Amino acid sequence: MRLLLLVVLAVAGLAQKDPHFLEGRNTIVHLFEWKWVDIAAKCENFLSKKKFGGIQVSPPNENVIIRSPNRPWWERYQPVSYILKTRSGDEKAFANMIRRCNQAGIRIYIDLIINHMAAASGTGTAGSSCDSGSKRYPAVSYSNENFHPSCAINFNDSTSIRNCELVGLKDLDQSHEYVRGKIRDYMNHLIALGVAGFRVDAAKHMWPEDLEAIFNSVDNLNSEFFGDGARAYYYQEVIDLGLDPVRASEYVDTGRVIEFKHGAELGRAFKGNNPLHWLRNWGTGWGLINGSNALVMIDNHDTQRSGDSNILNYKDGKIYKAATAFMLAHPYDATTQVMSSFAFENNDDGPPNNNGELISPAFTDDGTCTNGWICEHRWRQVFNMVQFRSVVIGTGLNDWWDNGDNQIAFSRGNKGFVAFTISGDINQSILTNLSAGTYCDVVSGHLKNGTCTGKSVNVDENGLVQVYLRFEEDDAAMAIHVDAKI
Repeated sequence: MRLLLLVVLAVAGLAQKDPHFLEGRNTIVHLFEWKWVDIAAKCENFLSKKKFGGIQVSPPNENVIIRSPNRPWWERYQPVSYILKTRSGDEKAFANMIRRCNQAGIRIYIDLIINHMAAASGTGTAGSSCDSGSKRYPAVSYSNENFHPSCAINFNDSTSIRNCELVGLKDLDQSHEYVRGKIRDYMNHLIALGVAGFRVDAAKHMWPEDLEAIFNSVDNLNSEFFGDGARAYYYQEVIDLGLDPVRASEYVDTGRVIEFKHGAELGRAFKGNNPLHWLRNWGTGWGLINGSNALVMIDNHDTQRSGDSNILNYKDGKIYKAATAFMLAHPYDATTQVMSSFAFENNDDGPPNNNGELISPAFTDDGTCTNGWICEHRWRQVFNMVQFRSVVIGTGLNDWWDNGDNQIAFSRGNKGFVAFTISGDINQSILTNLSAGTYCDVVSGHLKNGTCTGKSVNVDENGLVQVYLRFEEDDAAMAIHVDAKI
């Protein structure tokens, strides 16, 4: 019986690592603080056409309204209740978005806030009240007995990390069946509406066994969109850079974990602080967890504001795009995620708004965003590399080339080839497994109506490609694949 239980739990853990992408799709885009109606439209008219697999959306549950500073981004991480009403929209708009995105083949993943409730007292986005001082959240309802005793976290102690209050947020006790039941009801409601899974915020601050009990007890995914017996996908926020007493490996039995070393190490390399040629054995050779247990990214809404000098974000432009291209080109077998930001100068800055009402992104003739939105997912260097990843799926890394420093190149089987420089020009004939012919560089442009809108390169009969990539160019990378062959 014990062996049978272990087998069942192992199967459940594997099922909870499947993002449920449609065939030929990959990569989650985090549409940070977008309105539900705008997300629905992007599923239909952009993401579904560019091979994206899914979207991480901001927390959909009621949060406390923070007037000062002026509606900061982090108010979304201060739950008041599990009512589906925020400034992204109400439950009707939320449900409509999920249906439209699933119909377009784009999966929806919820930023799940179940570690805590709001640190601030006041009124929420659905009109509910809360009093953090007495730990009363009547719209759930939670009261003092549903929380751990208040204490400040000692980050050298794993028990303190999991039982004390992260930046004053009131720490729920998920070992209580009542709390588990409230969380389960919230998750089941989201599952019934058609979500594919959850990004588990602050998972590091909850006990793995509590998360396992909750995740294993929620309903199967909505069969209308996922068939019978499908389980929710989980990727858990466990910041583990190697020195923390809480380890990412403790959470892999319940789903994937976010591999934070990935963005930190690629940021260090593409900033020139660790030569690119060392990326030859990128992946577990660098101490990353096995890709089948990981979700990776260059940055997210937290890390881009962290002040960590190793973390790249949209403000780094050229090298940010190159690092993203490397992530999407490399065969490290993790779920990939790209960030879609709004512009910020101060770390507290909230999304573009007019007296608290979100302003929708607008788009220029070349497809980029305006109205204060960055929309990295609409940069050709990003969405074309998402398509590259779909083309080369199932192939390994071969024909590695480097100059012993900050110029590298490699092939993906006989399907694709990439090259990068962050120091000096590449003017080199490099071996590939691609068939002879002319290919469009999908970093600098596209294949359109039989011609290249950017650069083109030739592969000769021996599989050699002449790479000419100048350091002064707008892009630090080039990429070709078989679907971009003229």
